[in-house]
Amino acid sequence: MPTHSWSPPPVLLAVDLVILTLRGGELHVLLVERGIEPFAGHQALPGGFLNNASEDIVAAAHRELYEEAGLDAGRLYLEQLGAYGAPGRDPRGRVVSVAYLAIAPGLPEPEPGTDAADADWAPVAAVMCGDLSVAFDHRQIVADGLERARDKLERFPLATAFCPERFTITDLQQVYEAVWGTRLDARNFARKVHALPGFIVAEPSTRRMTRGRPAQLFRAGPNTVLSPPLARPAGSMTHEGDV
Repeated sequence: MPTHSWSPPPVLLAVDLVILTLRGGELHVLLVERGIEPFAGHQALPGGFLNNASEDIVAAAHRELYEEAGLDAGRLYLEQLGAYGAPGRDPRGRVVSVAYLAIAPGLPEPEPGTDAADADWAPVAAVMCGDLSVAFDHRQIVADGLERARDKLERFPLATAFCPERFTITDLQQVYEAVWGTRLDARNFARKVHALPGFIVAEPSTRRMTRGRPAQLFRAGPNTVLSPPLARPAGSMTHEGDV
């Protein structure tokens, strides 16, 4: 009986990075201007192919972030966001990309390198509404990264890292509004925050306001998980063209 040999189809493996930060009270994502085809001159997430068969995927993500934007991934916690491998997502062939996410405060200005003609921070809102076009399926990857970041703010005290060492409830609320993409009722937000044990700790000093009473100051609490989660209000989920 004849035997039929089978060989797997050729697949290229790549990495893409969704790096999020707050700038001027607005959520931004790191984008690079592609200097090569395909999509030369278009904005895209930093990333690229593995150098060789022995390169670790996480190591490739660190390398690409440094080569294309001059950012040291050693100061970031990169978590795997997902794998993207739909046929036709890349005109060069069957390419599967493993995407990584990081969200951190105080990230520096990027410096373009290798095959990136430029690198800069771009408002997530501009990407999500289509005002800023991005290459490949990177808009979907940004959308998935945004949803993961929003979920993380529900379950972890990540927002305090974007506040001063001593902050007000309003400072904290502004971080949630920027990431969740929605206005929050101040009294309801304060009530929920105060009900979460170990989230924030009151400081003895206050911040003098220009009008009204001095504002109570807080610092980050000891807990690393919010229990119960600080749930988003209805309508603040990720939708097409919504942040």
